[in-house]
Amino acid sequence: MFETREGEQLLEADPAQMSPDGHVIFIGRIVSPWTSREDCPKNMRAARETGRGAALLIDEPYRAGLRNLDRASHIVILSWLDRAPRTLIVQKPRHAAEPKGVFSLRSPARPNPIGLHVARLVALDIQAGRIGIDGIDVLDGTPVIDIKPYYASTDAFPEAAIAGRDEK
Repeated sequence: MFETREGEQLLEADPAQMSPDGHVIFIGRIVSPWTSREDCPKNMRAARETGRGAALLIDEPYRAGLRNLDRASHIVILSWLDRAPRTLIVQKPRHAAEPKGVFSLRSPARPNPIGLHVARLVALDIQAGRIGIDGIDVLDGTPVIDIKPYYASTDAFPEAAIAGRDEK
């Protein structure tokens, strides 16, 4: 169990103990330089700034799905943040003045700990199932749920903003 901060709220039931309603499978694992939460960058920008790349290792049955992925300069990675708590529904981030609902945050602690990462594709070896990327903000061994090409023409919204937040 983890300690909660003042103002935080837990769910009554742990989603990890509930029956699943989907059949999500892991297609591989992330090879990351980060082995502890304390060392792991808090976002992809910070991960890139370290200059330390990462890789995805895709399991053999799913490697054929990597065909033509090298046409994309960037990819979207969905990960399962398997070491994050799943019961925290209201959180008080260290930098925040007041508690916030989990769905208004990018925190890994959430009922379904799915990570969303956009990374630059730097290498692809389909036979080995290895995808080199420019960086990642998750711990080594984190499971991969899915990979998709990133399309700037449809995925980017330059006008997107969070009210009251400095985006520097």
